[in-house]
Amino acid sequence: MSDSASDAAFPPIERESARERVAAERADTSAQIEALSREFDRIVEANALVAIDDEHDPEGSSTAFERAHVASLLAQARDHLADLDQALERLERGDYGRCEGCGEPIPAERLEVRPAASTCVRCAAVRPR
Repeated sequence: MSDSASDAAFPPIERESARERVAAERADTSAQIEALSREFDRIVEANALVAIDDEHDPEGSSTAFERAHVASLLAQARDHLADLDQALERLERGDYGRCEGCGEPIPAERLEVRPAASTCVRCAAVRPR
């Protein structure tokens, strides 16, 4: 995409606003990752101090569930951080705000709610999860 086509689709002022939104969400996500990592480490440390036999200890299964739940949230947050990093790369290339599926502009409202969005709503609805 040429610079003039990119500028017409996403003017520099909007691009800077988008960069700020992505950066803010990236900072929030990084803080969430740090908090979840501390929580996960706390769970692991607490379990290391107690000999847990999941089969016979009534607390063992809930501890395992809690650990798995935090691990899942941590993985989701890391995936989201990677998506935000890709959004920053698209901003640098001038591709931000264009659907990777159909090439049409992604509505500004969607990008405000989901700064890392790489597809329009229509393409996201048909994309396998």
